[in-house]
Amino acid sequence: MNTTADDFDTVTSRFSDPQRLVPELGDVSAALFKIVGNGVIPRSTVGLVHLRAGQLVGNTYLTVLHTGNLRRAEVPEEKITAVASWRDALCFTDAERVALELVEAVLTPGGHEERVPDALYARVAEHYDATALATLAMVIGQVNFFIPLALIGKPLPGVSPAEQWRAATAG
Repeated sequence: MNTTADDFDTVTSRFSDPQRLVPELGDVSAALFKIVGNGVIPRSTVGLVHLRAGQLVGNTYLTVLHTGNLRRAEVPEEKITAVASWRDALCFTDAERVALELVEAVLTPGGHEERVPDALYARVAEHYDATALATLAMVIGQVNFFIPLALIGKPLPGVSPAEQWRAATAG
């Protein structure tokens, strides 16, 4: 769907603000933000993992949201644009690479193979201690928590939080 500024006023999400529909969402969301913001995982790594998750599920809202977050955090543009092809990009640290590999393993069906094999876990553990590894798991869990809202509710990408949930009203 191609949307221009002229027809923005007619574009809607599928439902209105989920936090108004389910007020408890605010408490869960705040707890998740507190966990992933505990300082153990760099904010830039959190953002890169979240962006890759949005790309993996093919969701424009999440991709635009996390790209904007990374830019506001002054992550180099080279890293932001290379997230989709991180495996051959030279701009990522080893710790960032293994975090991106982990989010891919968690979100990509592996057929009959274990999604997070022992070898991947061992590579992650080389870069993250037990607390950081648990936090990294929650970083992936946080974005996974919001994926159904993004895919089902279709919030509007690239607009303010006040405008992203604009459901059509019944006539």
